[in-house]
Amino acid sequence: MAKSIARKTKDFNPTNCAVTYCMNIIGGKWKPVIIHLIRNGTNRYSLMQKAITEISKQTLTNQLRELEVDGVLERIVFAEVPPRVEYQITQHGQTLLPIIDAMKAWGRENMPK
Repeated sequence: MAKSIARKTKDFNPTNCAVTYCMNIIGGKWKPVIIHLIRNGTNRYSLMQKAITEISKQTLTNQLRELEVDGVLERIVFAEVPPRVEYQITQHGQTLLPIIDAMKAWGRENMPK
């Protein structure tokens, strides 16, 4: 499902740098956190919103859409009453998990006690 989302950084990579490309996909304050939460079973919008109390509804929605458009997440809609939506990490998104793991390890080692 291809959606059109206007983003400033999506295609910004003037030097064709691999790090810049990666940051265009997972960069920002919340995307790594969202990926980490979904990986650990917090895969519904309301659960993510409760887990990240500082994020606005609009920002969470935008970040989820961007991750979906980039092929990192898959949005699954269940035909139930009331409707239920869950997110899961795609096979392509699985390739980002070592980066998230490294961020977690670095944070644990360097976070103030």
